[in-house]
Order: sequence, then C-alpha cells, then structure tokens
Amino acid sequence: MKIDLTTLATESRNTQSESIDMLSTQEMLKVINKEDQKVALAVEKVIPAITQAVDAIVAAFQRGGRLIYCGAGTSGRLGILDASECPPTYGTPREQVVALIAGGHQAILQAVENAEDSLTLGVEDLKNLEFNGNDVLVGIAASGRTPYVVAAINYANSLNATTVALTCNEDSEITKIAKIAIMPVVGAEVVTGSSRMKAGTAQKLVLNMLTTGAMIRSGKVYGNLMVDVEATNQKLVQRQINIVMQATECDNQTASQALKACEGHCKTAIVMVLGKHTATQAKQLLNDNNGFIRNALAKTEIS
Repeated sequence: MKIDLTTLATESRNTQSESIDMLSTQEMLKVINKEDQKVALAVEKVIPAITQAVDAIVAAFQRGGRLIYCGAGTSGRLGILDASECPPTYGTPREQVVALIAGGHQAILQAVENAEDSLTLGVEDLKNLEFNGNDVLVGIAASGRTPYVVAAINYANSLNATTVALTCNEDSEITKIAKIAIMPVVGAEVVTGSSRMKAGTAQKLVLNMLTTGAMIRSGKVYGNLMVDVEATNQKLVQRQINIVMQATECDNQTASQALKACEGHCKTAIVMVLGKHTATQAKQLLNDNNGFIRNALAKTEIS
C-alpha cells in the first residue's frame, strides 16, 4: 500500500539545510540550532489546546482515572520517558501515568517491525491496561497518521474517554478523531523526515507541560517546589531537606527532624513546621484538603 507523505510538514524538505553536508561542523550545528529555536514558538501557539488537555487530565485524576500515553518509535519513547519520571518527581502511583509503545518493551531500545502499522495492537494494549472512560488517552504521533495510535484513539473514543492527539502536522488523521488536538507545527526537519529532531523536541515540551501542569493543579507543587518528591537516593534525601528549608525558612536541623517525624514526606513536614503541628495533625490537615498545602495551612491562617 502506497503512503502519501507529500502533504506532511514533517516530511517536507528544509531549504535552510539543503547543503548542510558541505558545511563546516560549526556552521552545520548553527543551522540545527537555528531550526531548534522555532520549536518553542510553535508550542506557544498551541497553549490553548494544551490547557484543555491539562484540565481534562486533572479532572481524570480527581475521579480516579489515569493518563495513558501511546505512540510508536520516538513518540512512544518520549511518552515512556515522561511517564517514568512522574513517580519519583511527584510521588504518584506508578499506574497513574502509563506509557504504551507499539511493539512493547523491546521497542524501547530497537524498532519492532510493522508494530506501528498494526490496527489491533493499540487496542489490545489498552484492553490489557483495562482502559476505561475515566482515563485520558494521549496519542503521540509526529506524522499524525500512525495506525497503532489511530486505532487506540478510536477505541478510547468508543468508551467515551477523553482523547488527545499530539502531532506536528495540521489536519492529520488523529487530529480529526481526537477530542482535543495539540498541533505544534515545527515545519521541515534539518534532515528530511527525521522527526526525532524538531518534532520530537516539540512533543517533549508538550508532554512536560501536560504532566507538570496536571501535577501543579493536583497540589503536588508548593510555590515552585516539588513537595511530593520521593527520596530514593542520597541526593533526593538532601533535596527533601532543602525543600522543607526553602518552604519554611527553617534550619537544616528543624527540617531533618520534621522529615524524620513524618517518615520523609515533604508536604507533611512543611505543614508541621509552618503550622506548628504534630506529624499526625499535619497529615490529617493534608488529607482533609486533598493534599494542597496552602489549603491545609489556611486552617492555621498561614499561607
């Protein structure tokens, strides 16, 4: 079956790099860098759509739903990267943000032949996760036409779930079927068709915004501090201490003692110090206020 790629911006030829193979190394890198500078501006244009997606994800979390990414190749790997960082950064359950890649675990490191062209694998992967209408599906495909992603979005739609398309081509197939379409159009790649470059960077920026925005709206950030960070190594143990010190302006000893009293939970330690509460009292205040520190502190008129 012939696939027409001529209409895709990500497959077009970039006039700025047509002679890149004849440039010096420094000049070659300048061309790449100049093209990369266009990416953030393309993402800026689609902030309204990203806003819709973030609000939908927050609503899903509030009703016990999940954020599920699906993609193939680079797009799938970017989803895996973003999902895997949520538990250590924000203390989320590992099943709250999950990423699927066409071809499964093997495809993380190497291409799995024809997996992205399957119209059944995406549906099977969602069924294996017991995907349901409370969840949000974000289909990631630079081209916007990947069959694995198209099938997954169609299946999620059949369950009345919120579906989001993340692509770098306007009017692509997934933008027509998803309920929310995020389309940062970055144009032709420096190396024709190499969508791991500008398109991949745009996708990474958007995924950062989706999870970071959703976590902030879920009370997992106080000021700009990641107050649900898990201390899984010595660096993060010290980061927890620093976070409590920065949030409360207390000294190292006070922060360390508070963290010890609440078994290494930053939020609880912060409410303890600022509200002059015991660990038990601070924990209860946070539970009563859905984990939002400012709301918990409002009970003691401190914010």
